[in-house]
Amino acid sequence: ALYPFIESWITGDKREHHILDRPRNAPTRTAFGVAWITAYFVGLIGGGNDLWATHFHLSINSITWFVRIFFFAGPVIAFIVTKRICLGLQRRDKEKVLHGRETGIIKRLPHGEFVEIHEPLSQGQLHTLTAHEQYKPLELGPAVDENGVKRKISPVQKLRAKLSKGYFADGNQIPKASAEEYKEISEGHGHH
Repeated sequence: ALYPFIESWITGDKREHHILDRPRNAPTRTAFGVAWITAYFVGLIGGGNDLWATHFHLSINSITWFVRIFFFAGPVIAFIVTKRICLGLQRRDKEKVLHGRETGIIKRLPHGEFVEIHEPLSQGQLHTLTAHEQYKPLELGPAVDENGVKRKISPVQKLRAKLSKGYFADGNQIPKASAEEYKEISEGHGHH
């Protein structure tokens, strides 16, 4: 129940949100959610280890060892895998925006190369793939104020900036296709 407040503190976003984000467009949030679900289910398995043992003919000791290890390792693995999947889906969306939808039609070029013909996306599909907001990491700001006096940066502000970088720095989200990139590709400068 506290997570939305923690995330809004990290991101600095205090606005009301009435439109849902696609999970792939918030990879860190999605990865944290899957990690919590993983920890919950591992705990659920541990809580019912006697039933798991009798129904699946397993040893209670092996179930207990599984729970001991995967209660800590499972959420970490789930976080990493989920974040990688979300980033891969963002990459695929960007490619789809820039190159269009695959049609399944193969064309042979005069020099012998085979390429697949791509069809441009509709405006509705383009909007769906590019309408999300991409946040920038919070910066601490200048070390001195406008009068040349050294600013005091509290440890809480430093923590918030580091957490924000962890959420939104390079490698934590794929930049969405810009209008310039789309125009360059759609005007025929692309190779297919």
